[in-house]
Amino acid sequence: MRLILMTGKGGVGKTSVAAATGLRCAELGYKTLVLSTDPAHSLADSFDMELGHDARLVKPNLWGAELDALRELEGNWGAVKRYISEVLKAQGLEGVQAEELAILPGMDEIFGLVRMKRHYDEGIYDVLIIDSAPTGTALRLLSLPEVGGWYMRKFYKPFQGISVALRPLVEPIFRPIAGFSLPNKEVMDAPYEFYEQIEALEKILTDNTVTSVRLITNPEKMVIKESLRAHAYLSLYNVATDLIVANRIIPEEVTDPFFKRWKENQQEYKQEIHDDFRPLPVKEVPLYSEELCGLPALERLKETLYKDEDPSQVYYKENTIRIVQDNNQYVLELYLPGIAKDQIQLSKTGDELNVRIGNHRRNMVLPQALAALQPSGAKMDDDYLKIRFA
Repeated sequence: MRLILMTGKGGVGKTSVAAATGLRCAELGYKTLVLSTDPAHSLADSFDMELGHDARLVKPNLWGAELDALRELEGNWGAVKRYISEVLKAQGLEGVQAEELAILPGMDEIFGLVRMKRHYDEGIYDVLIIDSAPTGTALRLLSLPEVGGWYMRKFYKPFQGISVALRPLVEPIFRPIAGFSLPNKEVMDAPYEFYEQIEALEKILTDNTVTSVRLITNPEKMVIKESLRAHAYLSLYNVATDLIVANRIIPEEVTDPFFKRWKENQQEYKQEIHDDFRPLPVKEVPLYSEELCGLPALERLKETLYKDEDPSQVYYKENTIRIVQDNNQYVLELYLPGIAKDQIQLSKTGDELNVRIGNHRRNMVLPQALAALQPSGAKMDDDYLKIRFA
């Protein structure tokens, strides 16, 4: 299966690009699912038809779906939800309040990952296109395997073992006092089963022959800045970007004086997009004179984007992490485009290297060759952070 994630700042047109990409893949004979994981779904509006949690046929070879976090929660997290509800009711909350609070923040991102993994395992579709949430939420989604793994290794597995061993001894005393039971094995196993699925998905997300992110941007200063940061953060999590789509460029035939300054600024920013994201390929899409809703409008966008191309191809194989040997030293190279060295914080604990850029952090489990060594220096060179180990 080919996995393509569309993301970008809110309102840049990523849903339209995802839908048009799905149309072209289906046209080429690939069984294609376009799945929206954005809590504020707009995929149904783009196709101009009703969509729900289950995949619905849009046209031959093309299906669409919008993730329903509540449906996924009932199917995958029911035991934990019921237990949390029981605990909250024992604390005096009413039934409805307890039910609502039992849905933990961020669960929709987790369920988005689980749904992706399920489709990958089932192998029903040839191409899975994810209409992702805006970049901030999408980055949280893609960092979950790494962050979840750290918590599971450090806290959850030891706590799970202690809980299972002590439950038969403590339960007779605990329940009369607390008013609710200790979590049983089904409740304790559910988070770890989730983690195992997400950990398996991480190998898929970081395989640049299978998974690619496509960043949708507009020729505007703030949008470009966010896209550049997103590109660097995606690289930090070892998720490759293979294409940039510069959307809503005012066409040359627009000569109204009102747009003169807009067009001049866009020319400057358009060149900036090509320069800042090089060597990634950039596709340019004009600002259309009508709203991109419905299949006829999406067909026009599809032709502009791809013409005779196959959008399931990997446009550029980005190498985000590599290890090289240099003068009897190992060098870990992390691709962090556009990030200055003074924005990066590094530390090493045991076999983990902690890399922090702003509010994004990655705890990398180092390979055996580097785990026993200590970092001896780091420098930025050609968009790579090169960390020497001695």
